[in-house]
Order: sequence, then C-alpha cells, then structure tokens
Amino acid sequence: MSLVNKPLNITPVILCGGSGTRLWPLSRTGFPKQFLVLSGTTSLFQQAVSRLSGLSAPDINIGEALVVTNEEHRFLVLDQLREMPNVATTLLLEPVGRNTAPALTLAALQATANGDDPILVVTPADQTVQDSAAFTNALQNAIHVADRNAIVILGITPTGPQTGFGYIKHQGARGENQEYTVTQFAEKPDLVTAQAYVDSCDYTWNSGIFVVRASVWLAALKHFRVDILNATSASLTAATQDQNFVRPAPSLFAEIPCESIDYAVMEQCPNSKFTIKMVALNAGWSDLGAWDAVWQVGTSDSNGNVLQGDTLVTDTQDSLIIASHRLVSTVGVNNLVIIETADAVLVADRSQSQHVKLIVSQLEKEQREEGVMHRKVARPWGWYDTVEIGDRFKVKRIQVNPGASLSLQSHARRAEHWVVVRGIALVTCGDQSVTLNENESTYIPLGQKHRLSNPGKVPVEIIEVQSGAYVGEDDIIRFDDQYGRLEK
Repeated sequence: MSLVNKPLNITPVILCGGSGTRLWPLSRTGFPKQFLVLSGTTSLFQQAVSRLSGLSAPDINIGEALVVTNEEHRFLVLDQLREMPNVATTLLLEPVGRNTAPALTLAALQATANGDDPILVVTPADQTVQDSAAFTNALQNAIHVADRNAIVILGITPTGPQTGFGYIKHQGARGENQEYTVTQFAEKPDLVTAQAYVDSCDYTWNSGIFVVRASVWLAALKHFRVDILNATSASLTAATQDQNFVRPAPSLFAEIPCESIDYAVMEQCPNSKFTIKMVALNAGWSDLGAWDAVWQVGTSDSNGNVLQGDTLVTDTQDSLIIASHRLVSTVGVNNLVIIETADAVLVADRSQSQHVKLIVSQLEKEQREEGVMHRKVARPWGWYDTVEIGDRFKVKRIQVNPGASLSLQSHARRAEHWVVVRGIALVTCGDQSVTLNENESTYIPLGQKHRLSNPGKVPVEIIEVQSGAYVGEDDIIRFDDQYGRLEK
C-alpha cells in the first residue's frame, strides 16, 4: 500500500493598504489604486484575489483568504468581493497604517489562532500579471520550497536597469523547485549600479510577493523584531469581531512599530539561521507604480497610444489618455499622460509621471479635497456625487441600494432638502416617518435627527440640497448605524 501525502494547506494573504499617490487623480486616499480597473475588466484587488484562488492543485489546498486592509476601505473590499461569490475571506481591519510587517504578522497570528499552521502566500493588492500560467507555476514552486521551512520571495526577471525597484542577489545552482539561495537584498540603485546588476544576471527585482509558513514568519519576527510581534499580538488579542471583520484594538495597534517586511525580516535573513530562497518570475509583472507603467501594460493602438473612455486623437503618439466623464481630444502631441476625472485633470510628460506624488503632497498641504476624495464617493449603503458647491450650499446626487439605510444622524450647521428622482424612499425626520415616491420632496431642519432608507427592490436616487453656514462632510453626528460607524 502506497502512502499519499496530504495536500499542503495554503492561506492567501492580500495586503490591501496603501494610497497609490503616483496614480492621482484616479487613485486617491478614499479610493486607492488597488480598487481601480486599470487593466482588463476587474480591479487590481480582484485580480490579486483571483490569482491566489487559482493556485489549487492536487497537492495544494487553498483555504480562506485573509485580506488586510484599512478600516476606512472595508466596504470597498466587500463590494468588490461580492462580485466574486465563490471566494471566502476574512478582513483584518487596521485602524491606522503600520506598514507591511505588522500587516503580515496580523495575518500569521490569525491563521494560527485555531492551532493550524498553513503556508501563507502573501501578495500586494495593487500589482498586475500578464501571464497567469507562469505566475501560478512560480508560486506553486515557491509553496513547495516553503514547505521545507524556507522563506521564499518571488524575484522578477529584470527587463532593464530599473532604478525604482529593490534588487535581490542570488547564487548557486537552481534547486528542484526552481529556487535559488538569496545572499543579499539591495536598495533602489542608481542607473549605473542597476545596469551592473542586470548585466551580472545575479539579481532580480523584489516583487513584494512572499511565501512562508505562518510559524516560520512568527519565529523569524520573534528573532529579529520581537517588539513588532509582541505589540501586534497584544492588539489582536484585544480585537473585536463581527461577521467577517476582525478589528485589532486601535490604541494598541497604534503602538506597533511601523516597518516593512523587507526591513523587519527579509534583509536580515541571509547568513542567519533562517533560510531564504528566491523563485524567479517572468510573467509580465508590474506594480503599476506610475502612469508610465500603466501605459506599458495597456493595449495600444497603431500609434502607441493607450486610450480609455471618450477620446479623439489626431497626430498623437505613445500617450496614455483616460477620459472618465467627458470627451478628451489631442492634436500633435506625444509621450503624454492625460487623466481626466470629474473634478481634476492631470497632464504630464510620460517620463516624469512618477513625480505626480508631488502634486498630491501640494494638495495635502493646501488641504484640498481633490487629493483625498473623488467627486463621486462610495459608501456602504450606495454612493453620493457632489454636483455643485457654492457659498453656503452644496448639491448632491445620492443613491441608496435596495434594503440599505443611511445612519440616524443630525447636522449642527446645515439644513437639507431632498427630492426623490427615482425609486421609493423612506424618510425618518424626528419622530415622524414618511414614504416618498418619485417627484416628491421633504425638508430636514437644522439639528433634526433624520434617516434615509430604501425599502424597495431597486436603487433609490435623490437630489440633496444642503444650505447653511457650513456644508463640510464632517458636520455629522451619528446616533445609530448598521455599518459600525458610530464614534467609540
């Protein structure tokens, strides 16, 4: 009788933090790049989830995925997961960003909470891969290496002397699962050094994709950065959980040192007691770190232009043009990035697109909302679109999904007028409730408790006119909320 090895248990871990400032104005703090559709028909986050779900094999069992994301983005994650009904997930909600080492530690602690010790396959949520089969093959090899208690990183086969990536040096013969021994991690080099790395054939780019058994990661962290381990463990021990949300204790989580996976552990592993290996990946990988990278992975026309939306171009070459809300036309230009949104337009030389982050920094310094939110903002109950803002007034379109409800709330400095333009709305104002049909309206006085709900089976859409001394989004007091947004 032959012995059959049990399948390896895998837990996908998707690191879904970050703001993607280099892809402004599409990517913003309130809607970062991992939730954008920049290649194909699904978001970068959805692509990451799908790639890891596709790792299953006779000897590999894929378990429930762990998504580590910001508390403020939880409903964006849920909305996109609803389009992937066969994917089981638990969301670990960071109250503040503490970089990737605490994020992975949260996932490892959660994965081992019931006595299990799965192999973690860890990937950022904001990358793209053109060759899915090559990606799957590389990761499956990495999984088998990690089963031998090694820490494994995917190294990207360089296509040129890039200065925007960290590099991994490897040596020795390739192992049975295509792995190499890692001897050094190198910081982002200058151009001359990068060219030397590429010419040597001993270096790959650091992808930020890791495969490691949960217990091995925790042991390495205990050895190199026990302070991160202890602080993260304390925050998770005091966590609250509802449905598939796990919320570490905010005050304890804020005390965790802010550190990356690379700095905390990976760069210290060579010549230590922890074995670190690299499996090369040649699959059309990109981290979409700037608009130029989006142009490179896009489908171009005969003139090298990547076009999205309503565009009309003449005598235009090698440009990226994205029109979100209106016609964008060009004549006699080349090597440009033009990104149009409802409230902002970016025009940049494609070779300088990595400097877009400087614009975002300036917007933050001036406290302008264009750096944080889009005009159209997703909410757990639907969305709102700010149509117009003037002196002492604001006009919004609001859509509420079937069965959804805004919080019971009041405003200290503004009154509101609501007009229903589609569907049926249930409006609570004070101790009165009324049903409004299309073309009917109501008035919410300043300071009055109120709520908007959708009792129907189709979305309800209203026009809201705010008037008062202040119409900022922070003028809101919540008394009841089904989405857990009450002030603690």
